[in-house]
Amino acid sequence: MNDTFLKACRGEKTDYTPIWIMRQAGRYLPEYQKVRGKVTFLELCKTPELCVEVTLQPIDILNVDAAILFSDILIPLEAMGTPLEFHEGRGPVFPEPIKNQADLDKLRVPDPHEHTGFVMDTIGLLRKELNVPLIGFSGAPFTCATYMIEGGSSKVFWETKKMMFTNPELFHNIMRKITDTTTLYLKAQAKAGAQALQIFDSWAGVLAPCDFEAFALPYVQEIIRDLQDTGLPIIYFANNGATLLELSESSGANVLGLDWRINIGDAIKRLGNVAVQGNLDPFSLLLPKDELKKRIGRILDDAKDAKGHIFNLGHGIHQFTPPEQAKAAVEFVHELSQK
Repeated sequence: MNDTFLKACRGEKTDYTPIWIMRQAGRYLPEYQKVRGKVTFLELCKTPELCVEVTLQPIDILNVDAAILFSDILIPLEAMGTPLEFHEGRGPVFPEPIKNQADLDKLRVPDPHEHTGFVMDTIGLLRKELNVPLIGFSGAPFTCATYMIEGGSSKVFWETKKMMFTNPELFHNIMRKITDTTTLYLKAQAKAGAQALQIFDSWAGVLAPCDFEAFALPYVQEIIRDLQDTGLPIIYFANNGATLLELSESSGANVLGLDWRINIGDAIKRLGNVAVQGNLDPFSLLLPKDELKKRIGRILDDAKDAKGHIFNLGHGIHQFTPPEQAKAAVEFVHELSQK
């Protein structure tokens, strides 16, 4: 087992900087498209054998140092009892958004084995196949709540913020139920064999720091506290979160994911005893290879004082990225970071 990724999460010395890529199992790979062409996205997420196949693809093709479970952050929300649809060109849709307490009362805190057992089955199968660590994951409560309140993706989050400011009791009740669901879901992933857990807060950056501290952070802190008995490294990624760094550090996570909007060296200076993950702009993968190599070298150099560094993109890889560019990035990170 190549455990370089886990060592970096724990802040231990490594022979080189490990790398994995957010959304590394996905649409930019022809091999993924071939599998996806046979089933809907939700069918893929709920078929363990296919999830295993697409999870393994970037390990074999790119030679990354960690695998991340193929799934979606919205899977446990559907398990709560709210209908979920995926529309081409529009993304996820919740046709019955939460508008009042009665809507929320219809939803359950699901048993993760009963309602999302296919995820646990996938993890068990993957552990038999992998020679690198497996990352399990969930969405953070705030990010999940936005989908359930907005009815899907949003640019301005009008319904979410309106509820936060005009009906905070309902908003916190939603966050409470999602938090309970998320904690059980991540604990089940740990028990099934996940070796690290990442919490994706994709929309945290739309919040002012004071609102992040009041409405989002306490629930992340609670989840991470409740996961301590798993003994697994926890990664918290607040996208567009340069203004939230110090608050994010108080989450209790072992590793903080950084997007590309901040110099990684500056972030490390502001943080204390925490490892970092990131933070190449995903579109930098379109650079000529010599320029890409220089940019990767700068990030590695800027991150030299980190407690631990896992190289990654600052967000998910874009679907039109040439796979050979991603493979080159992995090779450059391994080559330039050799101790």
